[in-house]
Amino acid sequence: MRVIISAAGTAGHINPGLAIANKIKKEEKDSKIIFIGTTRGLENDLVPRAGYELKTIEVYGLNPKISIENIKKMYRTLKGYGEARKIIKEFNPDIVIGTGGYICGATISYAHSLKIPTMLHESNSFPGKAIKFLAKKTDTILVSFNDAASRIRNGKNIVFTGTPVKIKKKNYSESEKEKIIKDTGLNKNKPTVLVFGGSQGAKRINDTMIEIIEKGQNKEYQVIWATGPKQYDIIKEELETKSILINNIENTKIIPYIYNMEELMNSVDVIVARSGAMTVTEISNLGKPSILVPLPNVSHNHQLYNAQELEKVGAAKIILDQEINGKKLNDEIKNIINNKEQMKKMGENALKISSTDAEEKIYKEIKKLVK
Repeated sequence: MRVIISAAGTAGHINPGLAIANKIKKEEKDSKIIFIGTTRGLENDLVPRAGYELKTIEVYGLNPKISIENIKKMYRTLKGYGEARKIIKEFNPDIVIGTGGYICGATISYAHSLKIPTMLHESNSFPGKAIKFLAKKTDTILVSFNDAASRIRNGKNIVFTGTPVKIKKKNYSESEKEKIIKDTGLNKNKPTVLVFGGSQGAKRINDTMIEIIEKGQNKEYQVIWATGPKQYDIIKEELETKSILINNIENTKIIPYIYNMEELMNSVDVIVARSGAMTVTEISNLGKPSILVPLPNVSHNHQLYNAQELEKVGAAKIILDQEINGKKLNDEIKNIINNKEQMKKMGENALKISSTDAEEKIYKEIKKLVK
């Protein structure tokens, strides 16, 4: 099978594309797969690191505002469409798959004009502009949340598959969980809360955690808090101005980045995080109670819609970014950990929207299009 996958920008677009590529390679070792991306996004790191060839073109989102810069971007985008046509024509794929980013406009449109089978994967509950624009030109649209299907008009074939993610559910024994937590410098005698804001951290969540730590509010639970690499030293210095040493805080482990995320997410009791599509999918697949703080000012406010997928089944609490503070977050954490039955129920409810076989479902849909 010859496959082109177009994915650009964020890890939330690129990682599903890589998971799909890996599944195809696993099932059909002789498959030839290339990626098309931009020169600016994370694909330039993640795709070659995963062992796949990356072809880059320059495209931008359309901005109706008239300016010299926007005119230049429009010109570059038109040129990029031409480059995409050339790559597709030379590679001659059996299918073109898009997993997100403006890049999909160029690749899916041209593949459609050549009658090459096309597929799009939408990770978010609220579909982006590219999906809506390309719905008529796409043979199959895969969605991660059932609500996304109702928000896509004119789609020929919309299929719920979920999002392929790296983090899987592990049935650790209590002693194994205890060791994982102990390795962080904490113990399993208190409920453990994992706090993170994505790979780069989230300043709003970090500021809230500083407030909780400063006031010593987490006496009833312990915290593993990933600040993000760029914010760690800033937080360390800020805590020192309050006479708090970052490596000597009761019930608290503060680190820049989590490298054993699968182990920790499986072992903790509650998760506090942003609500990107992959995070929400991982939380649901693991069956974990969560407190979600959607990132504001993103396209269509899609992180709020993602978080609501867990909230409406009783698996998560939502605190809006502009409303979060130490007292509010601390109260929500204590409300969950002090009610063991509720905590268990929230975890069970999260599993209701889980999809642990996304790669298999996606591969089956690919095979339907590639006869």
